Amino acid sequence: MSPCDISSAVNLLLKARRTSVRPAGLPAPAQPATWADAYAIQDEVTRRIGDPVGWKVGAATPEADPFRAALTADTLFDGETSIAATHFNVIGVEAELVYRFNSALPRRRQPYDIDEIISVIGSIHAAIEIVDTRFAVWGSTERLSQIADQVNHGALIVGSGRTDWRAVDPVSQPVTLRINGKPAFQTMGGNSAGDPLRMLVWLANTGACNLGGIKAGDQITTGSCTGTIFVDEPCRITADFPGVGQAVLDIA
Repeated sequence: MSPCDISSAVNLLLKARRTSVRPAGLPAPAQPATWADAYAIQDEVTRRIGDPVGWKVGAATPEADPFRAALTADTLFDGETSIAATHFNVIGVEAELVYRFNSALPRRRQPYDIDEIISVIGSIHAAIEIVDTRFAVWGSTERLSQIADQVNHGALIVGSGRTDWRAVDPVSQPVTLRINGKPAFQTMGGNSAGDPLRMLVWLANTGACNLGGIKAGDQITTGSCTGTIFVDEPCRITADFPGVGQAVLDIA
């Protein structure tokens, strides 16, 4: 098997971000054949954009291996936010829970145990993630190309939260996602990965290591609680997590 042309894949994805000229997919020599290829592409795109200020992490089931993407400052927003629809190719909306870290967990040989990780989490927040694609058609590429493309990340809006985050049980936490004030999805828990602490442990010990680990102030979103709901502009999106907080995004 020929090695993946990492450089060509990175250049194509960066060009799509700059110009909105979106390829149908990565050409055969640049298609990732392994998870290592996909992360190598994703990480080099991140380095070319800027330093990570957060992460997205998820898993298909409570037993499945997690996956991740580093987030940079250009797509991470705090508080009520308005973003032009022209910023996106597609607008897929997800309600998520974000953990903000007070202290760093740099890469090291000895794995962090769960108590060490818990001790540096500062707060939990309601959030909205917009999922998007740098490719021409949503969902038309194979999974590893989607991983290379920042796991379909478009934007993350981090809303209000609470510092006594241990009082929140994410597996049974109610959530309502509203579009223009009308409930579009309601559930309890809803995250396919189950308890997000498992993913935070994986991220600290494995997922974030290629980019130096988790830094103080990083905000980590832990997967959709509502599935993905595609919307048209203009609209107001609200993610309500009772007892945790609310995130609000206007698509202008």
